[in-house]
Formats: sequence, C-alpha cells, structure tokens
Amino acid sequence: ETGIIKPGMVVTFAPANVTTEVKSVEMHHEQLAEGVPGDNVGFNVKNVSVKEIRRGNVAGDSKNDPPNGAASFNAQVIVINHPGQIGAGYAPVLDCHTAHIACKFSELLEKIDRRTGKSVENNPKFIKSGDSAIVKMVPSKPMCVEA
Repeated sequence: ETGIIKPGMVVTFAPANVTTEVKSVEMHHEQLAEGVPGDNVGFNVKNVSVKEIRRGNVAGDSKNDPPNGAASFNAQVIVINHPGQIGAGYAPVLDCHTAHIACKFSELLEKIDRRTGKSVENNPKFIKSGDSAIVKMVPSKPMCVEA
C-alpha cells in the first residue's frame, strides 16, 4: 500500500499492538534489500507466534507514525441497493484491506449530494437506496483503518 520495508526495521502490528524486528524480506522466494509500494512481498519477523498476528493486521514503522487500532471512524457511504431505510444501529460487515469486520453505524452525521459532495442534511434520521452520507462507524472488534 504505502511505505517501504527493509530487514532490520522495527515494525508494529496494529491493532494487535505487537512490535518486532524484520529479519528478511522476499518476493517469489528471492531475498530483497527492501520492499516498495506495489511489491507483493513476504517478510520474516523475530520472536512472534502465528497466534499473535492475524489477517487484517497492519504492519508499520514503529519509529515513524506507527499504526493504531481505531475506536471509531467517519466514512462516506453510498447506499446502492437496500430494502427499506438504514438508521443508526445498522451493522454491515466491512472489508478494509484484508480485515472483514462488522461495523455499527453509531450516528449519521450528514447526508450529502452524490454529484457535488455538498451537504444536503445534517444528522439525518435515516438513509435509503440512492443516498450518500458521512457516517460515524464503530468496529465490533479492534480494526486498523487509514485516515
């Protein structure tokens, strides 16, 4: 996605909050000096059990703005096709990177015009098919999202 990874770097996995050192970086079973955005790499880390990290975790540089889990986040959603109305409390399953987690709509902040992006209504009670809105979402399990 972003950044580089090199052997010897200290990385933190979020939201597991596990910190460790990168032993090696490889692509197609060949050692690399570094992995850059766009490379599909594998990397080995020191003293971390498979049980400590899982799908959906994000690895980042511990010294330079390490990743963190989000207690909540605001997202722009567009309702393509949904029977009836959607209000606060609705909890769809979200796919963010490789995480697959239910996230509750804790509040509908504003309904926006899909074409212009301008606010149409503040704090709407519900949204329906064809609507776009900014929604405060709360993940059911710790989750890492990009700002």
